[in-house]
Amino acid sequence: MSGFDTISVLGGGAWGSALADACARAGRSVTLWEFDAGNAAYLKEKRESRFLPGVKLHDAIAVTRDLAVAAKAQAVLLVVPAQAARSVLTELATLISNGTPVVTAAKGIERGTGKFMTEIVGECAPNASPAILSGPSFAIDVARGLPTAVTLAAHDTALAAALAQAIGSPTFRPYHSGDVRGVEIGGAAKNVLAIAAGVVAGRKFGASAAAALITRGFAELMRFGKAYGAKAETLTGLSGLGDLVLTCSSPQSRNYSFGVDLAQGKSPREAGGGKLCEGAFTAPVLLDMARAKNVEMPIAAAIAAVIAGKLTIDAAIEALLARPVGEE
Repeated sequence: MSGFDTISVLGGGAWGSALADACARAGRSVTLWEFDAGNAAYLKEKRESRFLPGVKLHDAIAVTRDLAVAAKAQAVLLVVPAQAARSVLTELATLISNGTPVVTAAKGIERGTGKFMTEIVGECAPNASPAILSGPSFAIDVARGLPTAVTLAAHDTALAAALAQAIGSPTFRPYHSGDVRGVEIGGAAKNVLAIAAGVVAGRKFGASAAAALITRGFAELMRFGKAYGAKAETLTGLSGLGDLVLTCSSPQSRNYSFGVDLAQGKSPREAGGGKLCEGAFTAPVLLDMARAKNVEMPIAAAIAAVIAGKLTIDAAIEALLARPVGEE
């Protein structure tokens, strides 16, 4: 498997900018594509992300708004919101060379179709080689070069290993895997569960309740993953349990902060301060998929009901606490 000396990152938000920096530190020549004209101009002029103040873009990063320029890279990291992936991929497919790896870094499931990110890559860009990057990682930590470990998965494990080698460095360590679906499930489901963790924090239920929530939430993730073909070792690894623990434990997580706001009386529209919350989009899709396989996910179901306006926070908490106590 050949190396990847040129890498494009599509999406100039916090995570895209952080991954571009990580790739540049790994010695790659990086193109950072940003759709929004104002944000692209800011990145070019200030050489830093407005979402990561104080962290300078690496000198090896070129910023562009021209997708055709970005498409010339040997590998592409797709770092746009999950619900925007299809539109970007449709245009990208006409520009990339056959076999170009497209590594998705969004943690979500598409509304309306129930498709995971690599499935959308396969559908919209059949000439690409899909892969997924996920794991316990905050953008600011990666951008600052703090030690971080993630999982990079592709159906072709040799490709996954080569990509991990290309973007890895002493402080950014991608472990490679062939379990694409397991990595995708962990990243998508934990966002919904992190909202529930934020509710626990917002209601000041205490550390014991938070630990119980994470544990029972992980049990839901495992049941869902098993039903959809994920490997247990993936779900107990970085992209499953690792990511769940991180996002259920810190207000740096947008999903967690969204849950805190819900607990403190804000509506789903107001919660999160207008910032993107992938878990809010994923919750109803996750619940539909769980029902299709007869998978019991009471925590995820409660969050989906609150977001849909079918339950108040108080009613959702009461319903969860009233559930029969059974065997673990």
